[in-house]
Amino acid sequence: MRVSLCIDQHLYTTAQKAGPRTSASKNVELIIIDESERLGPTALELMRDRYDRDNTALILIGMPGIEKQFSRYAQLFSRVGFAHEYRPLSPDELHFVLERRWHRLGHDLDPDDFTDAQAVAAIARITSGNFRLIDRLFTQMERVMRINELTAITDDAVEAPRSTFVIGIS
Repeated sequence: MRVSLCIDQHLYTTAQKAGPRTSASKNVELIIIDESERLGPTALELMRDRYDRDNTALILIGMPGIEKQFSRYAQLFSRVGFAHEYRPLSPDELHFVLERRWHRLGHDLDPDDFTDAQAVAAIARITSGNFRLIDRLFTQMERVMRINELTAITDDAVEAPRSTFVIGIS
């Protein structure tokens, strides 16, 4: 609602919208909620109500099995279009993602280079091809590399941030 009100206010004050203000909820067409398994019954009911009243599209992102949790809320669950579980990245997809992450750090990924191959193997082992974990790992790797003034992506640069967050058993 706040986002919608801000949009409406901006359009009104910049004279891009003439006449009376419209219903603020009409500015938002899609709501995306990450970690939606943490939502309580009241929040879920509010989201269902927004969907029903305003025809606002809703994407709920959560941990595997979230559809089972939502099945307890019949009014919401009857409106679920589908549930999609993301699979781990294939080796080719992983290489594609890592190539770009290497480039962002100012390096070129060379699979024939022993240091790069070790780092790639460590990333694959630690994340099991989970894209979200890869992103979190690289965020911490960048920090570790900057603090330690490292100029190469090594398996040590990969292993060091691993201990800073919980990513499951490996």
